[in-house]
Amino acid sequence: MSMFTSPVTLPATQRAWVSARKGFPPSRSLELRTDWPVLKALKPGQVTVKIQAAALNPLAWKLMRYLPNWIVKRPWAVENDFAGIVVSADSTSGFKVGDEVYGAIGFSTKQGALQEYVTLPAKDLAKRPPNISPFEAAGVTVTAITALQVLNKTNLEEGQTIFINGGSTSVGAWTIQLAKLRGAKVVVTCSKKNEDYVRSLGADEVIDYTAVGPLHTCLTKSPPSTKFNVVLDAAGLWDSSIYSQSAAYLQPNGIFITVGPTPHEFTWGAVPQLFAWLALLGLPRFLTRVQAKGKNFIGAVRAEDMEFLRRLLEEGKIRPTVDSVYEFEDTVKAFDRIVTGRARGKVVVNVSLSQRSRVPST
Repeated sequence: MSMFTSPVTLPATQRAWVSARKGFPPSRSLELRTDWPVLKALKPGQVTVKIQAAALNPLAWKLMRYLPNWIVKRPWAVENDFAGIVVSADSTSGFKVGDEVYGAIGFSTKQGALQEYVTLPAKDLAKRPPNISPFEAAGVTVTAITALQVLNKTNLEEGQTIFINGGSTSVGAWTIQLAKLRGAKVVVTCSKKNEDYVRSLGADEVIDYTAVGPLHTCLTKSPPSTKFNVVLDAAGLWDSSIYSQSAAYLQPNGIFITVGPTPHEFTWGAVPQLFAWLALLGLPRFLTRVQAKGKNFIGAVRAEDMEFLRRLLEEGKIRPTVDSVYEFEDTVKAFDRIVTGRARGKVVVNVSLSQRSRVPST
């Protein structure tokens, strides 16, 4: 039960982890501020939330590493996903003080989930179901929304097959669960150590990517008996061959979707390959000679999708997975964990809860 029943007197400033400079590893970019302003004024339809827990996404450290100041001026508060308690609400927001919620913060606000209070539109929130904890809820929005919208975009139906490269990623894990609810067959890649994990989520077939060499070569040499209807690259492969060479395993009217190709190291030499990737996805098929459609996909928070996912969570039809929980002061260590690429589930930061954190032993 929430401790708040009436509006809370907000402080003028707060603690916040910000990207103060371009850098990698994250410790070279991050800085803990104690004077970050608290946005108190509510616009129509807005609420202010006291953040309990925040979840990390790989995009955050990539932005810290690569995004120049001339595109977005630093400092900015980092991360998007959070869970918390409403401490102030506009009368038209549909929320009240004391509501336990989760959601995502838009990057353009320069606010972040790794701060103590956030003010945002109510449409970017959902009420937290009582059967999931704030630590679990914190990691839902961005990746679950992406997975849901990928399936909606591709119109995946009962009896069809989806191939997910990166089944143990957060987007991959949600996609497995949501695809199974639609009655689809799910084939995924992951490392051998994560096989039991992805099967527990519903994966029907698993390919150990560490044992097969280039993925497109493996799938071409040993194609499925029935070609995939959808191929989702949830790992962000930099090699476009998974799409350009997909004729052997993706149906001609199928769809290939990537969450965004990511280079191992961003240099000026990587720019031509990035443009080649985008051209391959965007040019007409008679020019690329790839029959299946290709898309680079970025999810967007929509109220109807938030509510749909909330109901599924409340009914226990899908479940969040948490890799580890770090204390607010140990945020740099949390980013070190996600940079390894070995997290199985969400890496979460405890912003204001009294529960003890739990971190991986290795």
